[in-house]
Amino acid sequence: MKKLALVTGGTRGIGAAISKKLKEDGYEVVSTFIGHPESAEKFSQETGIKTYKFDVAYFESCKEGVEKIEQDFGKNIDILINNAGITKDRFLHKMSPDEWNAVINTNLNSVFNMTRNVIEKMRNNKFGRIINISSINGLKGQIGQANYSAAKAGLIGFSKAIAQENANKGITVNVIAPGYVGTDMVKKIDEKILQGIVSLIPVGRLAEPSEIAALTSYLVGDNSGFITGATFSINGGQYMQ
Repeated sequence: MKKLALVTGGTRGIGAAISKKLKEDGYEVVSTFIGHPESAEKFSQETGIKTYKFDVAYFESCKEGVEKIEQDFGKNIDILINNAGITKDRFLHKMSPDEWNAVINTNLNSVFNMTRNVIEKMRNNKFGRIINISSINGLKGQIGQANYSAAKAGLIGFSKAIAQENANKGITVNVIAPGYVGTDMVKKIDEKILQGIVSLIPVGRLAEPSEIAALTSYLVGDNSGFITGATFSINGGQYMQ
């Protein structure tokens, strides 16, 4: 029986690349979205991947969404990719509580919301793969992104904790921390600014979304069962720990 993979924020950018790769690998894949419904519809038509609209920032929304997906497919979710994220950049002394909370809710609380709604069934099935998409800025911090950096750093601590809690249940939990990736959104940055970013990357280019997807593909596979609680940087050497 094919395993069922759920990718949050899975219709655009890195999430879309991961969704496509997992389908190519033979998994049944579903992708969630909240904004840009036209893009989600186009993605579904082009890939054949079913999409679901719900807001991962809210626990009840995630609970209802997961229940609907599992009912539609007649099986439990085996693989969870927590990829959904937003930015609301501003220096802290000018950041509003709403800007702080929006990013924390979507980028960090969502990971609890989604994971909590699949983890018990994964434990019962004695199999699960959870990949949480962090960021280089969760490792090093970034000016104007106190909210984003805090959320992405918190995600790493969360992942290490639940990796330990579930290691003896056939469940692995890992983190991928990309640097700057050549998504459509990044490519729209002013050319001079983008050149400045690339100049800081030792390999001299942006990452391709497919490179993030390729690592995800390996980490959710049957050959990765001894890898858990790890954080993988894909940043072209821009930041090394």
